[in-house]
Amino acid sequence: MKKILTVGVFDLLHFGHIELFRKAKALGDFLTVAVQDDENVVKFKPGTKLTYNTDQRCYMVASIRHVDDVVVYSSAENAVKENDFDVFAKGPDQNNESFQAAIKWCEENGKEVVILPRTEGISTSLIKQILKG
Repeated sequence: MKKILTVGVFDLLHFGHIELFRKAKALGDFLTVAVQDDENVVKFKPGTKLTYNTDQRCYMVASIRHVDDVVVYSSAENAVKENDFDVFAKGPDQNNESFQAAIKWCEENGKEVVILPRTEGISTSLIKQILKG
């Protein structure tokens, strides 16, 4: 069984997130989605105002049919070290220091890293801009 891991905040769940889960699941047999905890979202994205708390975001993600398991994580580096997987699926814009460390750890530990393209025309940032009017 090929296990896939992907990570994110998933605060304003949208079509792009669902596509990420679909594409990630297509890479293997079992998809674990790690949802970043509230405290670390603010640490890695200062000024972020979350709409939903960690438990609510986990509940929403777990409701998606492509997702087999949901876990909470603090950083991408910790997520790859703390979960059992074969493929780490990430977005092209997930490049902060923690993601760089996660990729390095994957390379050193025989884990495949797959960069999945963003879904054009949709993002959490765009939704927030639209809602502001």
